Amino acid sequence: MTPSMFIAHGSPLLAVQDISYTRDLRRLGEQLDQPEAILVFSAHWVSGTLTFTATDEVQDTIHDFGGFPRELYEITYPAKGSVNVAQEVQKLLRDHGIEAVLNAHRGLDHGVWVILRHMYPAADIPVIAASVNPSLSPEEQYRIGAALSSLKKRNILIIASGATVHNFRYMNFYEQDHTDEWAKEFDDWLIDRILEWDTVSLFDYQRLAPYALRATPDAEHFLPLFIAMGAGDDSRTARVYHQSYQYGSLSHLILQFN
Repeated sequence: MTPSMFIAHGSPLLAVQDISYTRDLRRLGEQLDQPEAILVFSAHWVSGTLTFTATDEVQDTIHDFGGFPRELYEITYPAKGSVNVAQEVQKLLRDHGIEAVLNAHRGLDHGVWVILRHMYPAADIPVIAASVNPSLSPEEQYRIGAALSSLKKRNILIIASGATVHNFRYMNFYEQDHTDEWAKEFDDWLIDRILEWDTVSLFDYQRLAPYALRATPDAEHFLPLFIAMGAGDDSRTARVYHQSYQYGSLSHLILQFN
């Protein structure tokens, strides 16, 4: 059965970097069975109501960042969408009392295409982008994922794209390979609780996790983790596929939920 994944999308520069993290992204794409479609919840699409791209056409590549090298703005990821899969996602959520709407015109932001460019460089798999509502609690995020867990049996890959540690105030852009111990301590706490499937502690992470407020000032990057985890509620098994850091504290974490 296709797993669900939490994948850190890092800096937009990841799209053109050849580092251990991007090599593991490529390896992950090679190791997973070719999915029928990919559903990506992106931290860079925030909305009050869950919204999903719904088109059968090639989707625009959104360059939703500034101040980066020209080559990043020339990248395209010409993946088509799937109206049928988007409608299936919408129905599953509504059947669980969760409102969802479709959007035929939005493209794929860098929270989607930066990671997929490494995992599936041919861009030949339909992609449905999904928004994130950071005002929802961890429990509610988890419930969204659980409502969609049956998609895995249909060979639809569910990815939550964000970052567990994402705080620009604590990033050192002159330090590519240094790891800040506090960032790793926060992630290690998360990983330990996830492997135990301790949702009680995880849902109370702001109070219990070390350095939680420093690590996660922008909830839209962190909370998608619970969507990916919720999609694994049927088996409740997890593994760490990759853990590293860039700029001191920017977490590059891949978690797989089977």
